[in-house]
Amino acid sequence: MTIDKITLSVIQAGLQQVCDEMDLSFSRAAFSPVISEANDRSDGIYAADNGDLIAQGIGGLPVFVGTMEYSTRELIRLINEGKVDQPEEKDIYIVNDPYLGGTHLMDVRFVKPYFRKGKIFCWLSNTGHWPDIGGSVPGGFSASATAVEQEGLRLPPVKLFKKGKLDNEIYSIICSNIRVADQRIGDVKAQEAALLVGEERLDFLLDKYGDEVVQKSISLLRQTSSNQMKSFIQEIPNGIYKSSAWVDSDGVVNEPLEIKLAITKKNEELEFDFSGSSRPCKGPMNSVLATTLSSVYLAMRHIFPEVPINGGAFIPLKVKRPINTFLDAHYPRPVSGCAAEVSQRIAEAVFIALVEVLPTRVAAAPAGTSGNFALGGFNEKLNSDFVMYQLSGGGYGGNSDHDGLANGCSTIGISKAPPVEIMEQKFPVLYHHYALHEGSGGAGKHRGGFGLDYKLEILCENAQASFVMDHGRYGPQGAMGGMDGQVNIVNVEQSNKVYTPVHLSKEQDIQLTKGDTVHVKTPGGGGYGFPYERNETLVLKDVKEKKYSIKEANELFGVSINENNLEINRKETKLLRQNKKII
Repeated sequence: MTIDKITLSVIQAGLQQVCDEMDLSFSRAAFSPVISEANDRSDGIYAADNGDLIAQGIGGLPVFVGTMEYSTRELIRLINEGKVDQPEEKDIYIVNDPYLGGTHLMDVRFVKPYFRKGKIFCWLSNTGHWPDIGGSVPGGFSASATAVEQEGLRLPPVKLFKKGKLDNEIYSIICSNIRVADQRIGDVKAQEAALLVGEERLDFLLDKYGDEVVQKSISLLRQTSSNQMKSFIQEIPNGIYKSSAWVDSDGVVNEPLEIKLAITKKNEELEFDFSGSSRPCKGPMNSVLATTLSSVYLAMRHIFPEVPINGGAFIPLKVKRPINTFLDAHYPRPVSGCAAEVSQRIAEAVFIALVEVLPTRVAAAPAGTSGNFALGGFNEKLNSDFVMYQLSGGGYGGNSDHDGLANGCSTIGISKAPPVEIMEQKFPVLYHHYALHEGSGGAGKHRGGFGLDYKLEILCENAQASFVMDHGRYGPQGAMGGMDGQVNIVNVEQSNKVYTPVHLSKEQDIQLTKGDTVHVKTPGGGGYGFPYERNETLVLKDVKEKKYSIKEANELFGVSINENNLEINRKETKLLRQNKKII
């Protein structure tokens, strides 16, 4: 059978549209702000036989691109081995086990077999971040967990919906192990509804073009993505490219963890070797294999965004299993920081390794932290318990063309912070300010973007705070002579005394009372290119907008600015920059 290019393009867009509509349905129906407002979720279509990615919504978190594929493959394997019940029409499996292709326990996956003429044509799957999954701290981000059981409820693949009907016994077990359980039905129904929307839209697509045409098109699209990725890889000269990125600590042992990467380019393939990385750690900054793989895939997606996203794009990317490192976690290693934090350090290592050989495609390191902040307690005004989860933006790295984006979403996703008004409406908090972390971008010819600066006050009598963030010890790395961005800063004010976590941006069980405040400044992106090559007018503009001080303009960029009239002193600037070149 021959598929013409127009038909192939239409079917590709049709599959993408199915996933996009699932994403939209999920967000609009969900109860939790982290899903409905922040879009911490994803939907996709996966191959019937091996779980390969067919399509994913453009509004879904990129880090789920590999993990949902991995978890679908594991589900198929367990079904084939007789360890999980055989699928029937209208069944929906639930799973969050990180060692079966998950991330952290809060990312809950639904997987639905899509039947066509009595046979499984493909699998529909989605993932949503539940604001709590039990465990030792509200929100699940236990910064000092030493075993996965301390992080929450771990679910193997089980049928939550059997022939379309919710299994109330299994649902009751789940709700008995999580906080604020009465709100979870909204997220459960939203995930189910998204899959039903996907089923309906696939019916329309297949009825219109025929099963055989669509199946053949899926095969061709997979090969096309593989060929395109190979052609882009050929831009890179054969050789070995090395880098290191650092995780502040594991939350238990206050020492940095190294992600040591060697990328070998040979012909049309890239091999990623993390074998020199730190050994498995005691705390929750271990990464399961699925997240490590997905982090590499999303990094290459950032570098070559033109490649259509499906399983074919991953074929030329060979990742050696990083055995005996913290990037290949096995039970019972804790993993709550793997998806939101370690994944971004892995991507950073890829960027740093390739920026010199692909200078127009790769930027300096971004903020690289999701800024996970969880708060739990009792809301006296509503007479109910609450669990609040906030993620934060940060600065993107500068690149060959322009400065980095300020307060951008994390490297691994498209999640945005929920509006302050929504958070204040739903939880007993008051934001004192929510602004840019001015001057936090690394200096460079093109400076890094700025992070976020927010401060909130606790309005309930007692609350419990936890943080799992990163880049508190080292700022995001600059590139091509650019300087590193500023670090993440967390300060908690308790009874007028300021407390900074020992692990800088990781801590759990911080007891707060009414009037206490939490103040967070997220990192700026790394700078790109030598700072003294930055256009003088742009430096002056930043000073006038109070993004940098006059002193910083002088010391970082070699630009002398007159305090009285805010004009550039050309002679002094020329001398400063000449001296810096000599240095």
